[in-house]
Amino acid sequence: MGSSNHLKRLAMPRSWPLPRKTSIWVTRAAAGAHALELCMPVRVVIRDVLGYAKSAREVRHIVHNNLVSIDGRVCKDSRRGVGFMDVLTLGEENYRCIIDQKGRLRYRPISKKEAQTKVCRINGKNTIKGGKTQLNLHDGRNIVVDDATEYSTGDSLVLSLPSQEIKEHIRFSEGTKCYLTGGAHVGEFAEVSEYIVKRSSMPNEVQFGEFGTIMSNVFAIGGEKLPSTEVVE
Repeated sequence: MGSSNHLKRLAMPRSWPLPRKTSIWVTRAAAGAHALELCMPVRVVIRDVLGYAKSAREVRHIVHNNLVSIDGRVCKDSRRGVGFMDVLTLGEENYRCIIDQKGRLRYRPISKKEAQTKVCRINGKNTIKGGKTQLNLHDGRNIVVDDATEYSTGDSLVLSLPSQEIKEHIRFSEGTKCYLTGGAHVGEFAEVSEYIVKRSSMPNEVQFGEFGTIMSNVFAIGGEKLPSTEVVE
């Protein structure tokens, strides 16, 4: 099933906000920047989540008429994944993919101005030819910078879309406002009170006042505005 274009609904990720027993199959997102549990295919988002189409054929018609963009660039594949923090544009309407307080992917409407930027977390960095540093971002992007010491894993960048220019650098440190993307407090916002580095194979921990979580569940956003993560049924 690894190369299949479809998933059984009973086996689809828990983060997908779809009923499991209405039919047997659902479209699998094409391999790309996001993990399967952090994205949904354009076809499913337009038809099943947002309700702009009634069939896969209608979605293909919308896509082939260049009415769909992801992060400011025209999308040609109806199976392409729209993942966490991505900006989906349908005609004049803009949506941002977030994770709500039940851990499910949601596509919330945003303004045209908000659709011009995107926050990306730095998941790693390495040195490339010429002594420059390549930053590896959470959505699969790689950004090349000159100063390696200025950026750290766990920091976030505010990128302009679609040019991918760095507009702001959000440092991960005590007092930074963060968005929790996993754990018992998924979908909540909190300020860092302490960062605990483990001297073992155990993941590093972040404390937020009365609770804590592992570093992989933390997404620094600083003063950036995000859509509501409250559960709306």
